Amino acid sequence: MKITHLGHAAVLLEVADRRILFDPGNFSTAWHSVTGLDAVFVTHKHLDHIDPEHLPALLGANPQAKLYVEPQVDQAYDLPTALVMDPDTSVELGGVRVSAVGGLHAVIYKDIPRIGNIGLVVEAEGEPRFFHPGDSLKAVPKGIDVLAIPAYAPWAAMKRTIDFTRAVDAPRSFFIHEGLLNERGWRLACNLLTSQTSTQLTDLRDGVPLELS
Repeated sequence: MKITHLGHAAVLLEVADRRILFDPGNFSTAWHSVTGLDAVFVTHKHLDHIDPEHLPALLGANPQAKLYVEPQVDQAYDLPTALVMDPDTSVELGGVRVSAVGGLHAVIYKDIPRIGNIGLVVEAEGEPRFFHPGDSLKAVPKGIDVLAIPAYAPWAAMKRTIDFTRAVDAPRSFFIHEGLLNERGWRLACNLLTSQTSTQLTDLRDGVPLELS
C-alpha cells in the first residue's frame, strides 16, 4: 500500500494494483495532474472535498476511472458519470473493496442543516485496512490499520478528535483536513494527538508517499 497526501482532504491510495483518489477539493491543486486512476470517491458535497471546476478535467485525463459520490453530491453538481454510493454499501475494484460507513456530516452549528457524508473503508487481501472518514467522527470501524484524521475543521474539537482516534485504534495515521492550519496549529494538533493516543502519526504534507506492507 502506498498513500500520498495531496493536500487538505485529497488522498491518493495505491493498493492491490489500483489507484484510488479521495476527495479532490478546491483547497488543494496537487491532484489536478494525477493520472492512471481506477476510481475517484467523494465523501460529501462541500467544496473543500469536491472541486466541480477542475474535476471534469481530471476525469477526462483518467477515462477509465469510475466516480463514486455520496448521494447529495450527485444532486448538487452536474456529474454525468457519477455513481451514487449510499451508506452501508460497498463497491469492488478488482481485488479492492471500498465500503461506505456513517451517513451524516458532523454538526457545524445547531442552526445549520446537516448534510450527508460517507466515511470510506478500503481493504484488500494481504494489505493494510485504510479509513478516510470525510467530515465525520461518528463511524468508528474496527480493524483499521491506517487512519486519515481530520486535523482541524469548524465542526471539530480536539477532545473529539482524540476520542475518535482512540476508538478507531489504528496503529498508523496521518492528518488530513489541515488546510486552515498554519505550521504552529499543525504542530499543536500533532503534539496533542500523539501524547493522548497510541497511534503513530506521520507527517505527509511534503507529498512523499507513505509505503506500508
